[in-house]
Amino acid sequence: MSRILIVEDEQSIAELERDYLEINGYEVDLETSGERGLERALSIDYDLVILDLMLPIMDGFEICRRIRSVKDIPIVMVSAKKEDIDKIRGLGLGADDYMIKPFSPSELVARVKAHLARYERLMGRRESKNDEVRIRGLMIDKTARRVFVNDREVMFTTKEFDLLTHLAMNPNRVYSKEQLFDLLWGMDAMGEIATVTVHIRKLREKVEQDPSNPQYIETIWGAGYRFRI
Repeated sequence: MSRILIVEDEQSIAELERDYLEINGYEVDLETSGERGLERALSIDYDLVILDLMLPIMDGFEICRRIRSVKDIPIVMVSAKKEDIDKIRGLGLGADDYMIKPFSPSELVARVKAHLARYERLMGRRESKNDEVRIRGLMIDKTARRVFVNDREVMFTTKEFDLLTHLAMNPNRVYSKEQLFDLLWGMDAMGEIATVTVHIRKLREKVEQDPSNPQYIETIWGAGYRFRI
């Protein structure tokens, strides 16, 4: 049974989300404080976190950043804030999805199911042997989900790793933002295409010696991105 943490300061909303998730077979914990929510998220092995943006003591952006620095579980950020900058910031910090309140509990359950299913497919049940991609100074260990740049390990979020691996395994092929979004997030994610741009920027910051002059991930103007070998 998958275990989910809801960090939400509005008790009635948190309890409604919990009830719908429990009906669908999930084990759910609630936390109304951002600080205590972070402590729970880091100390307990949850499969997914539903994280409100506006929380007392510590906001969702900071919690997301700190969870993502040590764990790559799916994070669904929820907020009444509709501004694109908040969505982009949340996704840039490693959130896998951004839902705007009010939304139906059924939609939340559908997205949770989709993220958990995708995470399980990507994490696992892989072959025990190492499956590696090596391109110049870049080495991707697909089995261990580790990345080394010039023999130095670099940490990636789940989506960053999946995007980098997909591009590296399909070198010289141009992908549009829409194609990458559908491949990595899926149509059921109902997110923002802008998240692809955010993740490409994050990848360049981590793997490129000079992100402004990328040697691995090229922008093909008017078409999309490709991984150059």
